[in-house]
Amino acid sequence: QVQLVESGGGLVQPGLSLKLSCAATGRTFNNLAVGWFRQAPGKEREFVATVRWSSGYTVYADSVKGRFTIARDKPKNTVYLEMNSLTPEDTALYYCAVGSPIISAITRSDMYHTWGQGTQVTVSS
Repeated sequence: QVQLVESGGGLVQPGLSLKLSCAATGRTFNNLAVGWFRQAPGKEREFVATVRWSSGYTVYADSVKGRFTIARDKPKNTVYLEMNSLTPEDTALYYCAVGSPIISAITRSDMYHTWGQGTQVTVSS
């Protein structure tokens, strides 16, 4: 059973960057997809980005495309989410999750079966 530990959240000013980490313990990511989701207060959880561990295939939400980059570090069994040009609208609790979704459902949160505890990102001046 894989367990996920997120880190890297914090308070940052608009326009700046932050890098989140999602480390796996218990087993490797192997053939799983590792996704990042976020949930702002009063809003539903939304998809941010995902990467298929074995192939490196990535998908991004339109709202973060061109600003966020998801990357895997195989030796460290860790997935990163590099977030640039942050805006207050990016403020949320960010979760990483793993699952085995088919490509057509890779952005659906119900396709991911194991979740981390979340890390808070606050973008404010």
